[in-house]
Amino acid sequence: MGKKIVVSLTLLIMFISGCSPKEEREVISDEVTIVAPSSVGGGWDTTARAIQEILVSEKLFDGDIHVLNKVGAGGELGWKYVQQQKESVLAINSSLLITNHLLGQSMLTYKDFTPIAILATEWEVVIVAEDSNISSAKSLMDNLKKAPHAYKIGLSPRLGNDDQLSFVLAGKQVGLKPEELDFYVYENSAQVVDALLKKQVDVATMTLAEAKKYYDAGQVKLLVISADERLQELPEIPTWTEEGIAVVFEHWRGIMGPPYMTKEEIQFWDRTLEKMVKTEAWQQTLEKYMWDDFYKNSSETTKFLEEQGKMYEALMKVDQADN
Repeated sequence: MGKKIVVSLTLLIMFISGCSPKEEREVISDEVTIVAPSSVGGGWDTTARAIQEILVSEKLFDGDIHVLNKVGAGGELGWKYVQQQKESVLAINSSLLITNHLLGQSMLTYKDFTPIAILATEWEVVIVAEDSNISSAKSLMDNLKKAPHAYKIGLSPRLGNDDQLSFVLAGKQVGLKPEELDFYVYENSAQVVDALLKKQVDVATMTLAEAKKYYDAGQVKLLVISADERLQELPEIPTWTEEGIAVVFEHWRGIMGPPYMTKEEIQFWDRTLEKMVKTEAWQQTLEKYMWDDFYKNSSETTKFLEEQGKMYEALMKVDQADN
């Protein structure tokens, strides 16, 4: 009698949920590829590999997950590849997906994909070589104001990303015009730092996670961070606000899929990634790279991307008006 009741309850639960656990899993292929539209070691790549490792180690996905690096055109080549796929391919994204389009560098927009999640945010930093005579962000901006072409500024992977935009916004606070600054673009942050150490550029702007290993190795100095207050982990690094420049700037990263993903596929990733961001492994990843948790599910991400699109469009219009 008891056995029949258990079976009946199981069937009832399956009926209510709409599918069995096996059927639920079958909406996703046994092999999933996460595209990092950058070289190994970059921010997109780091995010992709963190997701891969945690989904496997925490047994949140019982198939194979591969990370595919498709490098070029500031993320464009990787995103084009994903946009042409039918299933089982995801991609890491960031605000560059929005700004590429606004700057006329891409026909793609976030509307050409299926939003899956926003995962984390991180802060931007400005760095110089350890032996540089630039001692602070304030002195850097003061010198640039006097002679805008005095310093070469390195960044990656493309103009219009948050690395450049955060620096431009800080510059505008002291009266610098974006077109007066000399930006040099490299494929990834490793190349930027290499150029910095070889004196090919004088200063660089990038995310904290990308810069920290070089800081820990004593190769670079962190002049300033775009946070609202000093970080507990790096109490010696001042904020832009402390340097007299009213800028607080967060850089986000998310994940998206090709267009026309099914409702079942989206729901699967909503459930899976929500579980992932609650794991201790993900919390350790956030701590390791000094990222801030910023998880948003698929519907929240769609709304967020719409808001970000409007925000960046407004920023670009302001820049054009100033020019």
